[in-house]
Amino acid sequence: MTRVLITAGAAGLGRTMAEGCLDRGDRVAVCDVDAQAVAEFAKANPDAIAQVVDVTDETGMARFLDHVEQVFGGIDVVCANAGTGGPAGRIETLDLDAWRDCIDVNLTGAFLTCRWAARLMRAQNSGVIVLTSSTAGLFGYPLRAPYAAAKWAIVGLTKTLAMELGPAGVRVNAICPGAVEGDRMDRVVAMESAASGLTEDAVRAQYVKGVSLRSWVTAEEVTETMLWLTSPAARKISGQIIAIDGHTETLVP
Repeated sequence: MTRVLITAGAAGLGRTMAEGCLDRGDRVAVCDVDAQAVAEFAKANPDAIAQVVDVTDETGMARFLDHVEQVFGGIDVVCANAGTGGPAGRIETLDLDAWRDCIDVNLTGAFLTCRWAARLMRAQNSGVIVLTSSTAGLFGYPLRAPYAAAKWAIVGLTKTLAMELGPAGVRVNAICPGAVEGDRMDRVVAMESAASGLTEDAVRAQYVKGVSLRSWVTAEEVTETMLWLTSPAARKISGQIIAIDGHTETLVP
């Protein structure tokens, strides 16, 4: 039975990924900073491990990851999925603390998760790591410099880990979702609307116009790619940056 860990796995895209793995018959552990989401996830999925953890808290992450290691006895799949949209605005208007918070959640959280996964997977000579980047990690993204910088860094981390861990039989890939339908993107649209002076409908229209298929994606569509990447069907896929976005042409209005 495949042993899976997903950060930010109690709500949104992470929960859809976690429940996709549970439906596949996997053993699943999730952490999330949202206590209510963790409680709801645990109630709906009593066989899973679910704990409230801030991925930027090294001590808290160590405690959670040690618990997963003790219960599972190892790990087969790790999805470093935790992220935050960060502030919106021209770079000269941004607050340093807000910049740091965005980088910390998106990048430091992935580092702490992958550092643990690398130790276990190298020892067992197997495993799969999937990091969640974004189409913002492939394009320039006006008014969203911290988020874009963090998601580009995830791409670099993915490529590097694929090289470091490949000789041990460990595969590492990144997924780059486009605009994913749901509460998170609703909040992003509201934030970008406030920063740009455009209406929320106009911001949504810009996202759609910049995609060849003229549509957003769903959490289920992203999850399908993650499930494939962590299956034997993708056993030779590593070091890849895979967009699930309907082909983004530009993030520039």
